[in-house]
Amino acid sequence: MKRLSIALTALATAVGALLLLGTGRAETIGSVDTVFKLIGPDHKIVVDAYDDPRVPGVTCYVSRAKTGGIKGGLGLAEDRSEASIACQATGNIQFPAPLPQQEEVFTERTSLLFKRLRVVRMVDEKRNTLVYMTYSDRVIEGSPQNSVTAVAVPRGTPIPLKK
Repeated sequence: MKRLSIALTALATAVGALLLLGTGRAETIGSVDTVFKLIGPDHKIVVDAYDDPRVPGVTCYVSRAKTGGIKGGLGLAEDRSEASIACQATGNIQFPAPLPQQEEVFTERTSLLFKRLRVVRMVDEKRNTLVYMTYSDRVIEGSPQNSVTAVAVPRGTPIPLKK
C-alpha cells in the first residue's frame, strides 16, 4: 500500500510538471468592460503581456475576451476563441540556445477543462524573423480563428536553429 502511495505521488508530480511546461506567466496590462453584468464580473477584453521564455528581449501582447457573469466569476465559463497578438522587441534580442523551427511558447486555460489559448513561435530563417501565432483549441474541436505577428531580428543577430 505504501508503494502505491509513493508511485501515485510521483505520478502526480510528473503530471504537474508536464502541465507547467510551455506555460508562460502572463502580466495583465489592462482590460476594458464590454458587457455589464448585474451579478458577477462584467464581460471584458483583457490585454496580457508574455515575455518569450527562450528569446530575451521579445514580449508578446495578447488581447482576448474574458467571460463574466456568475459562471465567469466562478471560473466555470468558456471564453470565446477570438484573440489578437502583437509581439515586439522590448530589449536587446538574445538567443541563449538554438531554437526549434516551431515551438509552443505560451498556453493558458480558457475553460474549466477542455479549451486553451495557445501561442506558437515559428522561425522564418530566410528573413531572420520570429513569427508568433495565437489560436484556441479544444480536446474535441478547435477554432480556425487565429492571429499572427512577426518580429524582425537585426541581420547582425542570426537566429540559431536546432538541427
